[in-house]
Amino acid sequence: MKASRHADPTSSSPLRPLLAGGDRRSVAGSNRALALVRASPDRVADVAALAKDADWLVSMRALDLLEKLVHDDPEWIQPYRRVFIGPLADSDQWELHLQIVRALPFLRWTPRERSRVLAILRRDLAHPQLFVRAWALDSLAHFAQDDPTLLPIVRRHLAAFIRSGRPALVARARKIRSRLRAERVATPADAGGARPKSPPRVSSGMGPRTLRAHHRADR
Repeated sequence: MKASRHADPTSSSPLRPLLAGGDRRSVAGSNRALALVRASPDRVADVAALAKDADWLVSMRALDLLEKLVHDDPEWIQPYRRVFIGPLADSDQWELHLQIVRALPFLRWTPRERSRVLAILRRDLAHPQLFVRAWALDSLAHFAQDDPTLLPIVRRHLAAFIRSGRPALVARARKIRSRLRAERVATPADAGGARPKSPPRVSSGMGPRTLRAHHRADR
């Protein structure tokens, strides 16, 4: 498997041996690495650096750790958020795309960064890997909660997913539709007219706790 042309040289981080070796189906020592980072959050910087490692397997496992951490502790990952919208988002490895699209709604983005985030999600709606496609739409739907201009795109792809007959796409589309209906009920349109726009750095209309609940229920 070729290394990314954007990769950094091999890191000397003590976490690296835990993330090296095996093949794309193995986790190596990722669970041990995750426990170490949870015990010492200052190690998040090492994980973010390892996401750019020259060995794509190390990069994949480091990015997976960041995605796991962002679900529970998004503020730990916030200073390193750009790793999700940098060259790794253009990788030819579908696993990296999946980890990235799942993580994006948990973080706060500047307006310029948000443009890149939405471009990644819209592009990956057509990704050849079904799970990437499904989660790209799921995350885009989260962003649509405070950006109604995205709703036509979300609805169009929901209909296409349902028509596809592909189980991964159909199941995800049904979950998204159910969530959107629940959000409409929870936020009635008669509460003073149009919904207020979120602050510029807020990534989606849902807080980390609500996002975590949805992701855990969907796994």
